[in-house]
Formats: sequence, structure tokens, C-alpha cells
Amino acid sequence: MAKGLMARASTEVNAPPEEVWAALTEPQAIERYMFGTTAVSDWREGSPIVWKGEWQGKPYEDRGVILRFEPFKRLAYSHFSPLSGLTDLPENYHMVTIELSPEGAGTHVALEQDNNDTEEERDHASRNWEMVLAGLKGYLEGQPAS
Repeated sequence: MAKGLMARASTEVNAPPEEVWAALTEPQAIERYMFGTTAVSDWREGSPIVWKGEWQGKPYEDRGVILRFEPFKRLAYSHFSPLSGLTDLPENYHMVTIELSPEGAGTHVALEQDNNDTEEERDHASRNWEMVLAGLKGYLEGQPAS
């Protein structure tokens, strides 16, 4: 059950779901479109996932757990960032769900992030995810990130 306000972002990618899925789960691809982030996971339900990198000059190490792993269809994971300033408690984690749907020769990518406490937080998360999905689209379509 979703908690708090839901952030949403979506895009249409000119690539089949299999290619989009690979970009969502291969660390080398993630690094290319997600702000240089290094993702570490064995990509199994119940397994940890860690995102490491530097954001605005500050090192970070976000963490979560893979909650759903349905190849070419749905990826869901919990997510906590110490940069949020919140305590590492279950109620301070977001759940991120990414769903893929075939659209002609391409793929519709829909993303939701729950547990946003304010409209400002929700809107900030939506803008962030829109940038990530624009990077994903550009990566898969061979366009430079803007």
C-alpha cells in the first residue's frame, strides 16, 4: 500500500522492453544515464541494492532491497538516502516501481515513488525521475544526455 504522496514520471522509449530492462538492471548502463551512479545488486527479489556516487560534490551511498523482479515488465525496490537527513528507519524508505509496457516498436516506461511527505518533496522527486528517464531514453536511443 502506497504511503504519502506519490511521485510519478514516464516516457516513451524507441526500444523494445528487453533493451529497456537491460538498461535498468545492468550497472554499466545505469552509470551512463543515472548521474554516474554505481549500482550494486544481484537483482533477485529480497536482495540488497546499493547506489554509490557523488552528488553536488558530496559522496553518497543509498540503499534498498529488490522487492519485485519481473523481467521485461516490472522492477520495484525500496530506497533510502542518508542525504535526506532522515534516520535509517523503515518508515523513511521510498518504494520505487518501474513498469514497462510495449508500445508499437517501443516501450512505455512508467515510474512511481511513494512516501513523499509534502507536495514539494513529491514534485522534487518527480522532476528527478523525469531527468533519469530522459537519460534512459537518450542512452537507449543514442542521444546525448541534456
